[in-house]
Amino acid sequence: MRCLTRCLVAFVWANSLKYIAIDLGLKRIGVAYSPDGKMVSPLDAVERKNRDQASKAVKAIIDEWDADAVVVGIPMGGSSEDEMRRRVAHFMNLVDFKGELFYQDESNSSLEAEALMRGQIKYKRDGRIDSISAMIILERFLARKIKEL
Repeated sequence: MRCLTRCLVAFVWANSLKYIAIDLGLKRIGVAYSPDGKMVSPLDAVERKNRDQASKAVKAIIDEWDADAVVVGIPMGGSSEDEMRRRVAHFMNLVDFKGELFYQDESNSSLEAEALMRGQIKYKRDGRIDSISAMIILERFLARKIKEL
């Protein structure tokens, strides 16, 4: 019975938050949104001119969509994981987000996004692939949360 109660509480918690996912890149930041922990949609990517401009743009998106939590994709398990966590933490400090921050492995999310869009759109560097990558990152995170129940 305790497991059922704990699992139910975890499920309700995971599905009652509004999430923003970001795929942090040097030129663009892909962004995706989930209003309920189930459905995930890509949003317009942020063109990154500098850190201050990019952090303000991400903050505006988080505020506009009233997000409770942010999921950031990072390459996990490699030699660069610690450095990427440090960079993401610095960027999110600039964003000044007070909600929950989660990390999700982003391995191959950009390749998966490109494969999803192959033949659907002419490839342009307009951020669509980056935001679809953020969508994939968020879908992976939410699937992992359900498995942990």
